[in-house]
Amino acid sequence: MKRMFSRIAVAFTAGLILFFCITGCNKTENPIKYQYGTFPDSVYNLTGLNTQYDDYNSTCLLLGSVLNIIFSSNRESSGGQYDLVQGRIGFTFDQTNGYFTLESQMSNDPFFEALINKANTDGNDFGPYAVFSSSDGYEYFLVASQAPAGDLDLYYLRYLPYFGSIPPIAGPYPITKINSSDDDAYIAFNINRDSVYFCSDRDGDFDIYVQDKDIESYMDLWFNDSFEAAAAVDSVNSDYNDKCPFINGNLMVFASDRPGGLGGFDLYYSILRNGKWGSPVNFGPGINSSSDEYRPLFDSHPDFTNAFMLFSSNRPGGDGGYDLYLTGFSLDK
Repeated sequence: MKRMFSRIAVAFTAGLILFFCITGCNKTENPIKYQYGTFPDSVYNLTGLNTQYDDYNSTCLLLGSVLNIIFSSNRESSGGQYDLVQGRIGFTFDQTNGYFTLESQMSNDPFFEALINKANTDGNDFGPYAVFSSSDGYEYFLVASQAPAGDLDLYYLRYLPYFGSIPPIAGPYPITKINSSDDDAYIAFNINRDSVYFCSDRDGDFDIYVQDKDIESYMDLWFNDSFEAAAAVDSVNSDYNDKCPFINGNLMVFASDRPGGLGGFDLYYSILRNGKWGSPVNFGPGINSSSDEYRPLFDSHPDFTNAFMLFSSNRPGGDGGYDLYLTGFSLDK
């Protein structure tokens, strides 16, 4: 009898141990419910960057969950001359509840400060753009600045990639391959670095142009080559002003004041299919307003399911003049 009770006690004890092990495991289950985040389709005013003056025309360098951006502002001259300044945008999402957070602030990175000091001129400086050239191993910083004649010309600066110590920065030098006697601005490369897009009013209103580049040629040698007429991107351009092209993959985004929009300049996109850009599509009222939307750029992030877009707008409710905004967006495949 004693042996039977002993066996029962052992079995009961083992059962309790198993029960507490199971319930204990339930309490420590993986708390991650969202493997990837989503940039909300709400339009966020980047209040840490904006002022009562014009703050627009940015480029960005993505490092983790931080966007280091350089943009144009006339804050330093109280609404007069436009110069380049720097800021930072940070974003995160909570993997347990999917909540998205966003913050922005001005910054003083020493390398960006050195680059900005070299790039800024005595005139207005717009539309910064950064690109790496695999053909020569240099990074290039491109900007549209006022030439001595008063028109906008494209310029480049060149430097080795920044890895802790500030490299020598050469420039700015005019991009003679592209510059005309009219306004030439807002340069962007395609993903293969074998086509260069920009906008110009050389034929009247602003249009978007493309110029082919040998992928093996050194970028600075190509920039310094003799002027060559570029081709207008007829499938994208209208009889109105089409400006600020930005390319990523097979998608182009740009600004236009063509009829049929919501008012002023609106943001449009075009998809490259079979080597040709498709008819532009308005981003609609979720992004555009009855005011001006300007200089869009976009990118993806490995931790997010969709893309983000930075743009400028002088819509009501901002801090004054043009402000910088961020939104998430997705397009059908």
